[in-house]
Amino acid sequence: MNTITMPELRYKADALAPVISEATVNFHYGKHLQTYVNNLNNLIPGTEFAESSLEEIVIKSEGAIANNAGQIFNHFMYFEQFSPVLTNPSQVLLDAIESSFGSFDEMKSKMSVAANTLFGSGWAWLCVDNGVLKITQMANADNPLRHGLKPLLTIDVWEHAYYLDYQSRRADYTTAFWNIVDWNVVERRLLKK
Repeated sequence: MNTITMPELRYKADALAPVISEATVNFHYGKHLQTYVNNLNNLIPGTEFAESSLEEIVIKSEGAIANNAGQIFNHFMYFEQFSPVLTNPSQVLLDAIESSFGSFDEMKSKMSVAANTLFGSGWAWLCVDNGVLKITQMANADNPLRHGLKPLLTIDVWEHAYYLDYQSRRADYTTAFWNIVDWNVVERRLLKK
């Protein structure tokens, strides 16, 4: 059987502060994500997904399996894309962003609006759709893979992602978010076949 395992963080739990505190990382990564992983590993034995990759499960499953697999995939993407060291987009990534949005700042603005205006729990995504970058809002555990899109960057707007640090000030969280994005990770996702 294929067992889904927790990814190792590429940084210490306190390294993203003050944007995301150590308490939030420990709670969000250590408790919420771990629960989704445990749930999925308990749900898939004996199903058609017992030997499937996480991506295959995300795309093909429904119900509780889809919800837990989607949340795992989304959180893996989310936690991987951060760095305590400030990075800048490469020219390749910048060209793709400017081609689709006009400017880097316009992309950030549109993505922040998508995150801030999503009603309830979910995710704002920067993804590739037939070679063009676009921003989407997805509720709950939904994600671009289920819609044939390539995910590049995500903002988690479930309250547990920001409530300990920002309470109900989602916009403050999405503004600060840009200070910890590892653009090298985003570029790798863009160039990956």
